[in-house]
Amino acid sequence: MSFKFLRYGLALILLFSTVFCNAGNTIINNDPQTKVVIFGNSNLMLTLDYNGKCIVSQLDINRQNVISGTPGIFFEIRTLQNTFSTKKLLAIPKVNTAKNTVLVTGIIYGDSEFHIAENWNFTINENDIVMKIEREINKDLLVEEVSFPSFSFNDIDTWNAALLGNGGVAWFYLFNEKLCTYGVHSDHSAFWNAKSNTGLKISTSVIGKQIASKYCRSGEDKLVYSISVSDQELVPRYDADTKRRRFIREKTDVWDSFVLKAGRYIQTIKLSPTDYSEEYNRGEFAGVDGEKITQLLNTVARIGVIDSKHYGANSWHTPYGPICLHEQYIGQLGIAINDPNYIDGYKDCLDFYRDNAIKPDGRVFARWAYDNSDMMPGEVTPLGFYEARWGYLFDSNTDLTINVCEVFNLSGDTEWVKTHKKSCENTLNYLLQRDSNKNNLVEVMTDSHTEKKGSDWIDIIWASFENAFINAKLYYALIQWSDVEKQLGDHEKAEYYADFAAKLKLSFNRSVEDGGFWDRKNKWYVYWRDKDNSIHGNNLVTPVNFMAIAYGICDDTARRDAILDKIELQLNMEDLFFWPICLYPFQTDEGLDYQYPFPYYENGDLFFHGEVLVLRAMQNPIPIWH
Repeated sequence: MSFKFLRYGLALILLFSTVFCNAGNTIINNDPQTKVVIFGNSNLMLTLDYNGKCIVSQLDINRQNVISGTPGIFFEIRTLQNTFSTKKLLAIPKVNTAKNTVLVTGIIYGDSEFHIAENWNFTINENDIVMKIEREINKDLLVEEVSFPSFSFNDIDTWNAALLGNGGVAWFYLFNEKLCTYGVHSDHSAFWNAKSNTGLKISTSVIGKQIASKYCRSGEDKLVYSISVSDQELVPRYDADTKRRRFIREKTDVWDSFVLKAGRYIQTIKLSPTDYSEEYNRGEFAGVDGEKITQLLNTVARIGVIDSKHYGANSWHTPYGPICLHEQYIGQLGIAINDPNYIDGYKDCLDFYRDNAIKPDGRVFARWAYDNSDMMPGEVTPLGFYEARWGYLFDSNTDLTINVCEVFNLSGDTEWVKTHKKSCENTLNYLLQRDSNKNNLVEVMTDSHTEKKGSDWIDIIWASFENAFINAKLYYALIQWSDVEKQLGDHEKAEYYADFAAKLKLSFNRSVEDGGFWDRKNKWYVYWRDKDNSIHGNNLVTPVNFMAIAYGICDDTARRDAILDKIELQLNMEDLFFWPICLYPFQTDEGLDYQYPFPYYENGDLFFHGEVLVLRAMQNPIPIWH
């Protein structure tokens, strides 16, 4: 090493009156005159401005800038009357540096009556930076919102999305106008940009406190990520009568006001750069675009997680954010998503459903939503679970059990599934008792399609009495739960459910003339039978026929081939890339009026819903996406 280089480095240090430390890949450069300290490692660099303020004005990940200039990263409290933040301090803080730490003390913001005092301690590790905040609040204060802290990224396109601590996703493509805001109870955000291959994990923890996150497209087109810390779990501000709405437009105050309690506590924030393709790539796929599959699994597959304890297959972005408890594939999505956060989060969600969405008689509420516009009058709980206005949708009972079984199969958590034994038996028994004619096909609430009430996921088609859609799901729930009972050592219950499933299968496969669902002439399964023995939905309804095959009810090769060949033929004739909900139209009195003419929505539309039927029961599986 030349002396010329050493002299040049020494001259720079003296010129800028800086304190400089470089230990391994740790870099710390503090300039007391400008009151700016630059620090980090080879993967992550932060610029901290403490000149009458305390903000991170620049953040670089692998030399790619994601935050530049003000407001940057800062802490803030907003009340109805005032805003206090680290962008304007009551005193100039002090900075002390060591081998791999930057300590900022004396960060005080507020006013003469209310103030917050903080010390920030940054520890620079080889692959991340950990920020420890010691916070003291002098008195209780009613606040509209807090940001502890707020990250103001360069623009809305800095990141494609953020994977959440509950396995969900904040997908910024859906923030399609300024002031779109999404709030979620999550203490972890893994931001990523597929084009730049950049990622940044931000996780926070506070012992004894609740964490919530907010993502906003600001009026300046920046992406703003804010972390809230509170004593109680934050409640959404909207709607006035429900306070359940997580996604809002034209405003940013998604969380309701709360009391920020006086006291001392410690908050920890960890910043970890990631290589997106290395961490989230799903591997090589022969004949298909693996990159697009990865993108699909990190966005569309996850947006049904509305919030922690609120999992479904719709989106937090939709106007009323519905969750259908009558969707049997939410657990199966975990196979493809392959994220422990999704599985663990959905276990907590199923616990929540078990404790709050089941009536004493075993009936499971069908839905949850931001508002009550979809609700059957009077059929709603204080937490927002309700019966849909279209009718009693009986697959909420089958699907709660199916999802418990699927998550158990993914996690192997025997102690967890034990806590669902009583509830799953209760919800299954509710259905098994609905067999008035003792033919092992359970019956729904209505006797005739003329009552104009739905009974399953295809909710505005008037399936009544003996419904093949419901009975196919019940068969799958019974064989799945029978296996769980066996693993839990209850062989009597296991045999009971397996025996009912076997008898259901026999009845299901009988011809329509003999009381079953098989149409010998058309060579497909019909949708339902009214109590007067009339047959309806005889139009090759794909979910009914696919479930019969996928769940092992249809184990006759000739029948299976006839169904699939006819569907394939029709898809080729119509040049369709996807299975419609039915191949031929429903009769005009079998569904809600606006479902006609064919094809429309639940009458023949390409219902690109996100459902995954994994045909594991078949010897020669074929993938079915509906």
